[in-house]
Amino acid sequence: MNVKRWTQINNFPIRYKLISHFLLISILPIFCLALLVSWTVERVMEEQVNDNTIQLIDKVNETFEFYISNLQSHTYMIANDDDVQLFLANTEDDPSDVSDTRYQIQRFLRDFTAVSSEVAGIMVVNHQGEYISNELYAPSIMDLTEASWYQEAVDNKGIFKIIGRPDGRRLTSIVDYKNDDIVTVVRAIIDPFTEEVQGVVLIDLKLRVIAETVKDVTLGKSGYLMVVDENGKNIYQPTQPIIEHIPIKWIGEEQSGDFSKTINGEKIQFIYQRSPFVNWVTIGVFPADETVFGLREINFYLVVFIFIIMLFGIPVSYFLSHSISKPIVQLMSFMRKAESGNFQVRYKEKRDDEVGLLGRSFNAMLAKINELMHLTERQERQKRDAEFRSLQANINPHFLYNTLDTIQWMARKQKANDVAEVVDSLAKLFRIGLSKGRDVITLKEEIEHIESYLKIQKTRYRDKLNYKINVEDSVQNLPVLKFILQPIIENAIYHGIKERRGPGHILIDARQVEQRIVITISDDGQGMSNAQLLEMREALAQSISRTEKPEETRDKKGYGMLNVQARIQLTHGLQYGISLESKERSGTTVTILLPLIKEPDPEKE
Repeated sequence: MNVKRWTQINNFPIRYKLISHFLLISILPIFCLALLVSWTVERVMEEQVNDNTIQLIDKVNETFEFYISNLQSHTYMIANDDDVQLFLANTEDDPSDVSDTRYQIQRFLRDFTAVSSEVAGIMVVNHQGEYISNELYAPSIMDLTEASWYQEAVDNKGIFKIIGRPDGRRLTSIVDYKNDDIVTVVRAIIDPFTEEVQGVVLIDLKLRVIAETVKDVTLGKSGYLMVVDENGKNIYQPTQPIIEHIPIKWIGEEQSGDFSKTINGEKIQFIYQRSPFVNWVTIGVFPADETVFGLREINFYLVVFIFIIMLFGIPVSYFLSHSISKPIVQLMSFMRKAESGNFQVRYKEKRDDEVGLLGRSFNAMLAKINELMHLTERQERQKRDAEFRSLQANINPHFLYNTLDTIQWMARKQKANDVAEVVDSLAKLFRIGLSKGRDVITLKEEIEHIESYLKIQKTRYRDKLNYKINVEDSVQNLPVLKFILQPIIENAIYHGIKERRGPGHILIDARQVEQRIVITISDDGQGMSNAQLLEMREALAQSISRTEKPEETRDKKGYGMLNVQARIQLTHGLQYGISLESKERSGTTVTILLPLIKEPDPEKE
């Protein structure tokens, strides 16, 4: 069913295909882009709202921590005061001394309230329930050591503790601060030697300073910040909150985060962060619709934009498809005429686009067909001539071999065995060199070719030239490129052995290492200097380009190696080639690395 449907689509006229194509590439991507933009904007706006809210909460928490840190410092300073230490120890026997000490402590406490306006009152209570304060008063019948805030300070073992908004502590102040107007902090004073509780320092922080920090922060149009303690009890909230109380289980144990709840049918977003020092939680509360409003406006503009694109895209797509399909239909009619045998038809419309280029190519094709038809007879004659030349080329090698065999027979008949051996080597050299036109022969044939060449050179140089050939049996029948050894052997003779005083030796070694054939040609000839060796290695690295321009390297030592390097590289890639080692007056060693290539095709031979 799917194949049939796809075939039907392919049978549609190109005009309808182009219209569909233009609509798909214009409207569909824009629609997808609109969805992506909407999703991205929503995510970015949500992240920005969260980030901005967290930044505001950070500033509020920093203010809290500043005030609470000051109160903590106050408790340490009060506990370490000498007069306070005397009062806590209760060691004065003279009533006048006791009165004077209390007066000095009250003046000391008033200095704190004068300097720190956020402090509502300070009270110092000893272990016997006696107290001294600058602003606070307790009922005479009340034992302060049994108060809940005193016991919490004792249980905290001298560590500063924030009580929060106190309940039922029954303390009054000169300014008549209510329990809802203050935040209480306490710290027990411990004797460092006996580790007994000497008393407790209580300080009231005005809730006004917290309210002033938080109330000016607004989130959106109706959002706000509120502060709760570690038990979920409200420290501060505005006069008309969206929610009166936030359960502590909503917040969890995380340091910061966000969540949403539906309250009275409205989705409310909550973003919170704990203060690690104060252990209060500052919560941002705002309706989720306030952040969605801007997203709705963006979505509206995107819908309008897509509608405008569709309104103008359809007629534009029709016009473009018609301008493209019309000349193609005309060209198709000309092709049908040419298919029927009318090669004189021509496309005449002048256009510079692809259709115009196709029409001109169509005209050129018809002209070429006419020309080729007239050249058919001449090509047939050329083919017959080529066949004749090929036959003649096959006859000439046989004539050469027969002639050399005749010369060899005549030399042996005349007892000239050295001449017969030279002629025999020359015949083998030519026979392997031609190899019926093959480029790939076995390594055994290549070694026979080299041995024939060395025998001929041995006749010329006699005792000056000595050679030895070692070939592993496992590599003798492996295929290699033809003529890769003879140029290097020639270099070894003419640039090494010839320039040497006394007899010279050439060693040829062939073996298989992993998936490569390693052939080493060593001589004990003249060798090269370091400068010559460096120059030769650079020439080998550039052998392909130099082989294309032989005149640049013909007069340099190692020209034959350059040809071999180029053949290996062009055939098998740059990972194979020739390496060269040489020392002046110590000879030269050339190592050829060959891949294991496929056997030559017998049918092509």
